[in-house]
Amino acid sequence: MTTNKKLAKSFTIDPSVFTYLMRTAADRSVSGRLNELLQRAILQEQYDQLEREAQEFFAAESKSSRRETRAFQRASLRSLARE
Repeated sequence: MTTNKKLAKSFTIDPSVFTYLMRTAADRSVSGRLNELLQRAILQEQYDQLEREAQEFFAAESKSSRRETRAFQRASLRSLARE
C-alpha cells in the first residue's frame, strides 16, 4: 500500500512563473497547481526523450537494408509499369 507523502522543500522561481501560478491556480492551491504543471512537464520531457530515441533508431538503417529497400522500390515500379 503506497501512501502519498508530500515533501516540504524550498525552491526559487522566477517572478513571471509565480504570477502565472497565481493567475491560473483558480480554486486550487498554488502548490497544487505547481505540482500539476511539473508533472505535465516531466511527462512531456519523457515523450521528447522517447521521440529522440525513436528517431535515432529509425535513422540507423544499415546499408544492406537501404539496398533492399531500393530493390523493392525498383521491382514495384516495374510491376506498376506493366499494368
